[in-house]
Amino acid sequence: MRQSNLYIPTLREVPADAEAKSHQLLVRAGFIRQSVSGVYSFLPLGRKVLKKVESIIREEMDEIGSQEVLMPALQPSELWEESGRWQTYGPELMRLNDRHDRTFALGATHEELITSLVRDEVKSYKRLPMVMYQIQAKFRDEKRPRFGLLRGREFIMKDAYTFDMDYEGLDENYDKIFNAYKKIFERCNLNFRAVIADSGAMGGKDTHEFMVLADIGEDTIAYSNESDFAANIEMAPVNIRYNKKEEASRDLKKVETVDQKTIQDVSDYLNVSTSDCIKAILWMVDEKPVLVLARGDHEINDIKVKNVLDAEVVELASEEQTKHYLGCETGYLGPIGISSDVQIIADHAVASIVNGVCGANERDTHYQYVNPERDFEVDLYEDLRFIQEGDPSPDGKGTITFAKGIEVGHVFKLGTKYSESLGANILDQNGKSTPIIMGSYGIGVSRTMAAVVEQMHDDNGIVWPTSLSPFDAHVICVNPKNDAQSELGERLYKKLKEKRFDVLYDDRKERAGVKFTDADLIGVPVQIIIGKRADEGIVEVKDRRTSEKQEMAISEIEAYIEQYYSNER
Repeated sequence: MRQSNLYIPTLREVPADAEAKSHQLLVRAGFIRQSVSGVYSFLPLGRKVLKKVESIIREEMDEIGSQEVLMPALQPSELWEESGRWQTYGPELMRLNDRHDRTFALGATHEELITSLVRDEVKSYKRLPMVMYQIQAKFRDEKRPRFGLLRGREFIMKDAYTFDMDYEGLDENYDKIFNAYKKIFERCNLNFRAVIADSGAMGGKDTHEFMVLADIGEDTIAYSNESDFAANIEMAPVNIRYNKKEEASRDLKKVETVDQKTIQDVSDYLNVSTSDCIKAILWMVDEKPVLVLARGDHEINDIKVKNVLDAEVVELASEEQTKHYLGCETGYLGPIGISSDVQIIADHAVASIVNGVCGANERDTHYQYVNPERDFEVDLYEDLRFIQEGDPSPDGKGTITFAKGIEVGHVFKLGTKYSESLGANILDQNGKSTPIIMGSYGIGVSRTMAAVVEQMHDDNGIVWPTSLSPFDAHVICVNPKNDAQSELGERLYKKLKEKRFDVLYDDRKERAGVKFTDADLIGVPVQIIIGKRADEGIVEVKDRRTSEKQEMAISEIEAYIEQYYSNER
């Protein structure tokens, strides 16, 4: 493709609203343009890279026997009402009405629609197992779209669904897709981790996220410094045996703590360690009050609370609800003497506290010398806190370290969540009607493209891996007005095209500095510069990744490009 004919609107200045490096570079290099907040057009270069990501995904999904389909983005609300997610999915689901006032959703995901298709067509276990996938635009009304393609309201996604007659089949398909995802992200040259995750609104129990390590990431990964253990911080289990201090219990005492609301305030005021304080927070769990306790130096993990209580919705109690159930404002809450209407659950660490401190459910008042089980009873002790850096790894190998990550893929074992609610049943070997066992699997295609840029760039622009580069080579004619350079450029461009290389030929009548700046910004791995030795048939070849340059004869170029790409595979 001649660069003079290709739409590549490069920019010299960083866009004012672009925080993420991938956002800045993809806009500056002419790959994308914003339409409205969180919605982008993919320009010719951006579309070429997207197709490369899609091609890798298709190859790996087809390799494990998946079938590609294409479902509508416009989905009838009735399906979402059948699954129950019309009410629970939240404001991110884009809803609209047609001229007949029929309600629809723009597809945020396709569990309901794919389940309805299989429900209506597949009646016997003999048709299973089955794996189907699609690559399509998805829509989510993000409250705060940001970071360009990393968090948008319209984005390209690959979603896949498995259908099995039993859980053994689900496990097998899950492992196949899990391994296919690893190959996909390895082929995209990404530094990533597969981490234990929460299923959220998707439902199901077993789930992993594929996280690309990047400072801009909005998720925190907890991983071992000595093993392969990795988990989203929300899901990382804490496996610690807490020992009580060898100290005699003292009599409970109520003390004034005027304007001392936070754990740090109270610990400083009473000259005690934060680990000797009991943090008490009231949550509404499926509209029922639950007081959750943790040690003062720990943070309560609401995802763990939700999973332990097998709840649908866990929300912090409002000020009115807190006063109604505990008779006090936050900052002075505690478990002593509260109504039996309020369930008390606690993190394991609370049980080890001796002569601790907690709120007295009275303004400006706390209890000192508090001992669990003597002064209050706990309905349930569980792992309810966030893991911390320096904690022992849950697998017993090494300690925990944190890193930021960008989620690019997610795999779920759904079980019968959707097949039961939508009535997708089959007849098993015994002629008995049973729900289909399902799995759901997604890759953010456009997000993967941005994640690659987050990891692969330098001060001058993008450095594409060979598997995703928009072109195989970037031929740059320094001075098209020079007959020798122009003639050699045209000859080399034609020769490489005949050999089936995808070449970008910069034939523009621009200054050399502009051409070199644009070439580095765009990031094609191999740059072939036709300059002052053109009349000798000699060109300069630059490796965009290392910035190393070497001169070579035009006759050597074809072999060089082939060798360069074979080394990268």
